[in-house]
Amino acid sequence: MNPKYVTVDVALQLKTPTAAMSIVVIGWLYVALMMAVAEATSSTGSVLGAIVTFLLYGVGPVGLVIYLMLEPARRRRRRAARMAARQAVAVGSKAPDAGGEAPADAVAPVREKP
Repeated sequence: MNPKYVTVDVALQLKTPTAAMSIVVIGWLYVALMMAVAEATSSTGSVLGAIVTFLLYGVGPVGLVIYLMLEPARRRRRRAARMAARQAVAVGSKAPDAGGEAPADAVAPVREKP
């Protein structure tokens, strides 16, 4: 097999799904930007229409997709914070002599009257 003709899938080269998603996001924004430029330079278009086109066809959908795709990461982060808080509460509620030290007297000595 000649290595010159070996093709490697782009998704295999990109180790993480976020890297593949960033290519999709960049491509989507590029197309939306080109649509906006075409509308702004058209004889029947306007700059305001181009801005609205870029926001509604580019930024809006991309922002929504990114928000939805990052939801599992936010959920994992919240779960980890919740577990860390539970562990901190569990560590703080140990018995006083759980540290291996000798316990103090349970009843304080009473002083006798002279």
